[in-house]
Amino acid sequence: MHQSARLLFAILATLLISGCIKPAPGSVPWQISGTQELPGAQHPVTSSPPSWMPATRVPGSPYFTPTPDTPRVMPTLRADQEFYTVQYGDSLGNIALLYNLDLASLIAANDLANPDILEIGQVITIPAPQPGAEPSSFKIIPDSELVYGPVSSTLDIEAFVNERNGYLNAYREEVEKIEMSGAQIVARVSREFSINPRLLLALLEYRSGWVTTSLIDDSLRDYPMGLQDPARKGLYLQLAWAAKLLNRGYYLWKINAISFTSFANHSLALLSPTINAGTAAVQYMLGVGSYPDAWQRAVSEEGLFRTYCELFGIPFDLAFEPLIPADLQQPALTLPFEPGTLWSFTSGPHAGWADGSAWAALDFAPPGEQLGCYITDEWVTAVADGLIVRSSSGAVVLDLDGDGLEQTGWTILYMHIETRDRVAAGARVKTGDRIGHPSCEGGFSNGAHVHIARRYNGEWISADREIPFNMSGWVSSGDGSEYSGTLTKNGKVVYSWNGRVDANQIGY
Repeated sequence: MHQSARLLFAILATLLISGCIKPAPGSVPWQISGTQELPGAQHPVTSSPPSWMPATRVPGSPYFTPTPDTPRVMPTLRADQEFYTVQYGDSLGNIALLYNLDLASLIAANDLANPDILEIGQVITIPAPQPGAEPSSFKIIPDSELVYGPVSSTLDIEAFVNERNGYLNAYREEVEKIEMSGAQIVARVSREFSINPRLLLALLEYRSGWVTTSLIDDSLRDYPMGLQDPARKGLYLQLAWAAKLLNRGYYLWKINAISFTSFANHSLALLSPTINAGTAAVQYMLGVGSYPDAWQRAVSEEGLFRTYCELFGIPFDLAFEPLIPADLQQPALTLPFEPGTLWSFTSGPHAGWADGSAWAALDFAPPGEQLGCYITDEWVTAVADGLIVRSSSGAVVLDLDGDGLEQTGWTILYMHIETRDRVAAGARVKTGDRIGHPSCEGGFSNGAHVHIARRYNGEWISADREIPFNMSGWVSSGDGSEYSGTLTKNGKVVYSWNGRVDANQIGY
């Protein structure tokens, strides 16, 4: 092991609290010790470090940069203008997502009196993407520094922000009627979107200097990520916007469904086929709302990468990969409600959190005749044994390996759990124990239900891909349309349907 790696282990080990860990099936407990290798750059190349590179390595040790990934087959870039006829339920935002365009480009290409109002049958022009910058093959971060994964658990966000004593340290904002500090907001966005707080802090510092500078330009006080949008004013909404884009770039890249980022002038930059998913996500996010010259600098060695290194050291020194083992299997799970009751399977695979993350979630609505948001005494239950590590704002997180870390191993996210009777953080539960009642609390919901999603080492696990959701033998599948899908067991098929019909009734 390199001396520098040994030094890193010693530092990280002091930041972790040791404890007894009983891993769930298919899960390996994560901990750092003096005998465990921390995977770093997989194929290092020796070169001279930049003059600004922080001394995070033993003097005289080489500077490592990762080699390119095996080139991937990228989606074909459209060469021609297309047209789309508006259908029921469409919005301009959804159409932009469908064609992998930014909303501003779509608005600019159409003479719309009000972009918020569309008519069924209206024809929308879909412009052909126009390249405006050369691709960058420079890798910025490893995948494990994108997600809210194992090594992110070693960062004390509050202590770090306090030590840097910038504008962020004194910042206060009310989020959902609760006053929060800047550090608390960073932590909240990291947990909700499952994005590494180091990356959020580095982006915040790169865009506005909030982390280390106390005197901030007036134009950046309300818009610290640089998005000048009155609907996204304040730190929480600015970070949430960035986190959503990071998730979108990361998970679309992993399924070969994205090939470029768009700029404010409606041109674009192709993403290099040799970068990793974490870097693709950062390049994608940095392009939205920016301009070609600024993006070229941001994704270079002198851009965000430099800021990250100055705050935390070389990101590839912190790599913990692969995040998802090749032989990973889901542990045994049950349906998230009590036996003997029939619930409605209302949504197939869809985003685990916001519209950028992987389609990691399924939805179930309780029995009864009522519709919309109402109070019900039906119970949502634990799908496996574990420890409740979070319980607030409609969310409950069940940690299956029981180590108390939301960033490691298998975790289950329940959303829309009513405050009344909701299980408390710190409780240990057994399979089938009551978690709380389904509701509309937390996030957007137009009807009482439970939203359930899985993560492994902080990465959202799609409900319909290599490791499909399997609950009580019911295996999920999607058809390529978000919210649409099936659950199948022993040849019987239940279909997702937004309502209560015979085809979506499920129980055990």
